[in-house]
Amino acid sequence: MSNQKDFNWEDFDTKGFGEGYSKDKRAEMEALYAGTLNEITEKEVIKGTVVGINDKDVIINIGFKSDGLVPRTEFRDLPDLKIGDEVELFIEEQENALGQLVLSRKKAKMVRAWQDIEDAFANDSVIEGLVKRRTKGGLIVDIYGVEAFLPGSQIDVKPIRDFDVYVGKMMEVKVVKINHTNDNVVVSHKVLIEKDLEKQKAEILNNLEKGQVLEGVIKNMTNFGVFIDLGGVDGLLHITDISWGRINHPEEVLNLDDKVQIVVLDFDDDKKRISLGMKQLTAHPWDALSAELEVGSRVKGKIVNVADYGAFLELAAGVEGLIHVSEMSWSQHLRNPADFVQVGDEIEAVVLTLDKDERKMSLGIKQLTEDPWTKGDMAAKYAVGTKHKGVVRNLTGFGLFLELEEGIDGLVHVSDLSWTKKIKHPSEFVKVGDELEVAVLELDVDNRRLALGHKQLEENPWDTFETVFPVGSVHKCTVVSKNEKGAVLELPYGLEGFATSKNLEKEDGSSVEVGEALDFRVTEFSKDDKRIVLSHTATFKEEAKAPAAPKKAKKQADAPAAAAPAEKSTFGDIDALAELKEKMEGGKK
Repeated sequence: MSNQKDFNWEDFDTKGFGEGYSKDKRAEMEALYAGTLNEITEKEVIKGTVVGINDKDVIINIGFKSDGLVPRTEFRDLPDLKIGDEVELFIEEQENALGQLVLSRKKAKMVRAWQDIEDAFANDSVIEGLVKRRTKGGLIVDIYGVEAFLPGSQIDVKPIRDFDVYVGKMMEVKVVKINHTNDNVVVSHKVLIEKDLEKQKAEILNNLEKGQVLEGVIKNMTNFGVFIDLGGVDGLLHITDISWGRINHPEEVLNLDDKVQIVVLDFDDDKKRISLGMKQLTAHPWDALSAELEVGSRVKGKIVNVADYGAFLELAAGVEGLIHVSEMSWSQHLRNPADFVQVGDEIEAVVLTLDKDERKMSLGIKQLTEDPWTKGDMAAKYAVGTKHKGVVRNLTGFGLFLELEEGIDGLVHVSDLSWTKKIKHPSEFVKVGDELEVAVLELDVDNRRLALGHKQLEENPWDTFETVFPVGSVHKCTVVSKNEKGAVLELPYGLEGFATSKNLEKEDGSSVEVGEALDFRVTEFSKDDKRIVLSHTATFKEEAKAPAAPKKAKKQADAPAAAAPAEKSTFGDIDALAELKEKMEGGKK
């Protein structure tokens, strides 16, 4: 029995793999194994060795108690992968539900990429990425497998209008911002250029001087000029310094991103404002003008501008002459230049003045035709007494100007408009633009003066009125208006007469009122002044005194032959008066 008690069953029984050891030996064996295995921590990146490759997986040994499997798809960027290659892996789990070690190369690459990005940001180092695609406001750049955003404003120092040209190309960038919350990375290519430009800019500014010819790139265009990048330094090329010729917008002759040669015209003390010129690199067109060009020469050109005072004719790029509106027509009535020419018209003109030193020229187009005042038939055509029709061009207080033909104007005095009507202003008779028939009263070719009359188309009716309205004759008149001096009367034939206040007294002592039609006696008649003065009071007071004043009656008797027939003949009985009345009524209509 004692022997059975001393029997070591642990030495005799072998239960399973690894179970036939004593506690000491087991501890010894575990220590040996522990020396060959690595301690690993989940969620970290380690290096492993490829120990096997099949269709689906890559078997990786990381020195752990078991190997890990990684999908072969995660090694597509390594088509030449072979056993023995060393790769970086991310430990997701030491042991999953199946007891397997879970590794990820994809996550290892992402973690390593973020580490490299953070190192690049911290060290301000340059990294290279692939521009994958365009996005709103910029580009997406792949750096270490991380998609970073490159804003459009950070691509270059000059504005970029076509982002697509960068897609698919490698580009050096710097990390300028990392947002760990959203895993966003912002990069810039512009900062790399700016550093180079700072040196270039300093060199340009130090050597900048007037008259220096430089090369630049058009980076921006406005209606007043273009901004040119001289290599980190911007200068303004004003629209007036682009071409010797007239242009309305720089885009007519220049394009964005064009490389151009320019000359430095001026700059301020700080060299912050630089004025550039392009036309100054070529000779001025005025210097190339033909020596045969002189006053009186005929030239051809194109209208490039029309103003209120005239138009500019371009003979060649940068050579213009002014055609003043007064030189567009022989007419003395200035009109809008647009009535004669339009921008773009190609016309001929005559040189009136020329100053090559001041580079100024005045031109005329009316000189292409003969001056109507110097025509040979002028004296005969507008001889005194000849009749013409013209257009009313201007009204003044003393008369109106009538244009008979282009360049031939005449004055119709207000007193020569009507024989009978008292016209205070021509506007009472005609308006501008009306056609009026006239007769020539006076012609002075040397002084270019032509006196015209409208009433002279008819005979002077006052010669007849002198026999109709002799002093002492009585006529039925209507009171038109009254004032403190007297009353205006309407006489037959549309004539006007005047009666003083004391001559408006009626027989009953009252005064004549406006609108009344009464007999009035003519007390004064002036053919030259076209004036007739009458009196109602005289129609009854002189009759009452007539028997007591034989001398006066005798004088009156000397003239009854002139007065009596006029009163008896009642206007219209005499053929001449009837004809006159008909004329007057027709004229009034």
